[in-house]
Amino acid sequence: MAEPQKQKRVRDAEATQKRILQAAKTEFAKKGFGGTRVDVIAERANANKRMIYHYFGSKENLFSKVLEEAYLDIRHAEQKLKLDHLDPEEALKALVVFTWKYYLKNPEFLTLVNSENLHKAKHLKQSDTLLDVSRQFVQMVQNILERGVEKGVFRDGIDPVQLNITIAAVSYYYLTNRFTGSILFERDFMNKDNLAERLQFNIDTILKMVKL
Repeated sequence: MAEPQKQKRVRDAEATQKRILQAAKTEFAKKGFGGTRVDVIAERANANKRMIYHYFGSKENLFSKVLEEAYLDIRHAEQKLKLDHLDPEEALKALVVFTWKYYLKNPEFLTLVNSENLHKAKHLKQSDTLLDVSRQFVQMVQNILERGVEKGVFRDGIDPVQLNITIAAVSYYYLTNRFTGSILFERDFMNKDNLAERLQFNIDTILKMVKL
């Protein structure tokens, strides 16, 4: 009987940690690192503060873990696109579309990134795992560019890091500034037609940057 009980404890511990991470993600995304309280996370996770400190050590470690998981999620989702099997133009288009849709479906990712930038990435610096997956992503974009050059449709010498920054930026800025932008430009940024128009603009912009 000892082994089944041990397995149950392990499952319970994993389930508790998962609830804590989900609750922490919600709170950190809503209130930022500074405004989030551990006791609120505990209540939302149906846990207690002692469990949080037992599993994660501190509020800073918990935020680091939430941030790491958020970045790993988008990087793993990008890998599932199987872009190496697509025509280079279609692969780049797919990446732009994915980035846009991911940001729309996961607004907490944007707010977590904003919060971490306010803290000058001090939590992100602790993760070696993220450096590895980010290098893999840069290499994936590099492969798309190289295949485009070989096919004679992309310009040579494009920096994959700069391209990735731009792909992220054309979606990121629009969505994180949707409230102020809607007022200043007198346009509902989140209207269905405006969202579709913006996505097409992003695709056209990125492709024009790289094509011959």
